[in-house]
Amino acid sequence: MAIYNLGSINADLVYRVPHLPTAGETLASTSLSRGLGGKGANMSVAASRAAARVVHIGAVGEDGAWAVGRMLEYGVDTRSIAVVDQQTGHAIIAVDDAGENLILLFPGANHAISETQIAQALKDAGPDDIFLFQNETNAGAYAAGIASRQGLRVAYAAAPFDAAAVAAVLPLLDILVLNAVEAAQLEEATGQTMANLPVRDVVVTLGADGCRWYNTDAGEAQHFPAIPVTPVDTTGAGDTFTGYLMAGLDRGMPMAQAITLAQRAAAIMVTRIGTADVIPDLKDLEDARFS
Repeated sequence: MAIYNLGSINADLVYRVPHLPTAGETLASTSLSRGLGGKGANMSVAASRAAARVVHIGAVGEDGAWAVGRMLEYGVDTRSIAVVDQQTGHAIIAVDDAGENLILLFPGANHAISETQIAQALKDAGPDDIFLFQNETNAGAYAAGIASRQGLRVAYAAAPFDAAAVAAVLPLLDILVLNAVEAAQLEEATGQTMANLPVRDVVVTLGADGCRWYNTDAGEAQHFPAIPVTPVDTTGAGDTFTGYLMAGLDRGMPMAQAITLAQRAAAIMVTRIGTADVIPDLKDLEDARFS
């Protein structure tokens, strides 16, 4: 069993600020750090730290060797990451004193992944495996089509949200993960509620209100209360949740159990400053004491 993740790889430039800037405002930051990030890389690292075998499909520029090396250190299979003639993607992230964030993305090499590369990476994948993708790379629909034809369980974290991109892949999906804002945008774009989407399992993360799982086959919805913690940085929490969710499912957990595991990981994540480099592992979850 393995998780094949078509995902972005970024250098995260994180600026701590007293508050998130408004239009026209010049604001001095109190610190700057660089770390491994990108929704795809974050999810791959999270799933790997949750003891899953993870094959990352992506691309970096010549300047991205450090990012690939970091992912390898965290246990991710990096053999399907290409080096292309473009700059590695990066994100400019502002984080305020309440832990909220603002993110600007430069896609770079994340939009230079070839169909040949994807087909080669998935050639040995099959029904025991999961295919995961997001909206920070090109070729998501193409890759999901291959994965679906080969019998993989297809999971989609539809962020950054794009209604047309979601509509193009809905028939291929087994699992859809969204946050509350994205869910509202999807309902507006499609005219369908989460419970009526043609996807068996829909998970909507609700921040401090926890999350909701819709099993559309059974016509049931289940709410999972949030784990109370004091956040210092919410960057990467959703990605950590998704990576752990996929790892739990890959290990054969029922959806409810996998969601609970993912919530614990995300709760720890928001108490840490950073992205992929500070994603908790299973020992962190075992040692955690939540009130």
